[in-house]
Formats: sequence, structure tokens, C-alpha cells
Amino acid sequence: MPAQTHLFLCLSDNYGVLIHDPATGATAAIDAPEAGAVSAALDATGWKLTDILITHHHGDHTAGVPELKARYGCRVTAPAHEKSPIADVDVSVGEGDPVRVGSLNAKVIATPGHTIGHIAYWFPDSEIAFVGDTLFSIGCGRLFESTAETMWNSLLKLRALPDDTLIYCGHEYTLSNIRFALTIEPDNAALKRRAEEANRLRAAGKPTVPSLLGQEKLANPFLRADVPEVAAAVRLAGKPAAQVFGELRHRKDRF
Repeated sequence: MPAQTHLFLCLSDNYGVLIHDPATGATAAIDAPEAGAVSAALDATGWKLTDILITHHHGDHTAGVPELKARYGCRVTAPAHEKSPIADVDVSVGEGDPVRVGSLNAKVIATPGHTIGHIAYWFPDSEIAFVGDTLFSIGCGRLFESTAETMWNSLLKLRALPDDTLIYCGHEYTLSNIRFALTIEPDNAALKRRAEEANRLRAAGKPTVPSLLGQEKLANPFLRADVPEVAAAVRLAGKPAAQVFGELRHRKDRF
């Protein structure tokens, strides 16, 4: 049976997600920004929390772990390189490690950059990737603990996933990201279509997440640092893609 997901808002602009295995009843929370929001989502769905899958150590992704662990007795899986800052970790994982939620199988993808130990969880059979704060809809995470080259290599790993992969990211930043992206590629038709779609969704009070990876590849400048037109737009024609990406991230930080 296919996985079921439930997306919900946490804090001010964080997204929480539940992924549920109908065959076994197992349910994982992807990160735990706040315990109350996760519990409310569980009550709304009728699902029982068996797992928490942490992408990185920042408090707006982990603050709810202790309360949820105490309430539900769930298993907490977290990045091996960030185990110490995260409370109540049961399983530490890294690049290529398998993760199971009931009968659902995921693969860990190491995506350092936003934090040094950041990971993503890819469920290939369900065509879903939970990418935390590495990749956003038409954006990417800030470089807090690593270099532009490291982050670019992480984005390349995610870009290599199938086009029909649904990307669940950690925040609702899409409209701001689109405004920046249009300063880089104002004539990008795919970006213009995404802008129209995102504005419609937000005007209706709906999330812009998840997004399709295939669409991100066409419209997200941070996945297009090796496209000549993007390099030219930041006056780095012919330069290495990691350098172009670094300039894009620098400009977004000041945007």
C-alpha cells in the first residue's frame, strides 16, 4: 500500500510532516518543531507515532522531541554527525543507511551545508524526499556550518533524484524565494508558471509544499548554478558551478 502523508504548519513558517504506512500502522514525524502541533496532527489523522526522523539539529526542527518521546515512546532517528545536540536519539544514521517506517523503506542522503551533518530521507517507492532545510521550493538553506562547494554537492545529490520525486522542505519560503529567483532569471518560463501557481496557493491559504523535483530543476536557480545563463546573470560566465552557487547564495542572503 502506498505511503500517506499529512502536512501541517508549526511555529510561524515551519512545516511538520507525518508519513504513515497503512499496512502496519507505523507513522513517522519528519522533524519535531513543536510537540503540540505534531500531537494535534496525530489526533486529526488518528495515526500513532512510532518514529521521529530528524534532518538536522536546529531547535526549530528538534524542540518537540523530548515531549513526543515521553508521550508516545517513539524511536528517534537522527544524523550521526549531529547526535550530541539532539535529545533522546535512539538511532544514528548517515549516507546510504536504510531507514524503515513499518514496511516503508527510506535511504539516507547526506546533505551537509546548512549544517555539517544535515541529512535527507528519500522514500524511493513512495517517490518522496524529506529534505529539511537543504532544498526549498525555489530556494535552498543558508550556509551556517559549511562551504558553498559542500552545499552545491549536496544539492547535486538531490537534483539527481527522479523528476517525479515530491520534495517536502522545512519552511514556507516560496514567495520570497520566487521574488529573488526572478532577479536572476526574469524570462524563465517555468519560474513564471511557478510564481503564478504559488501566488494562487498562498492567496487561498494553501501551502506551496511539496513541490515536484522536475519543476524545481527548471525554475530553482540554486539547482541551476551550472546553467550558462544563470552564471552569466551573476557575471560569472565560465566559472565553476560551485562559485556561481556561492554568489547566488550571497545575493540571496542580502536580498
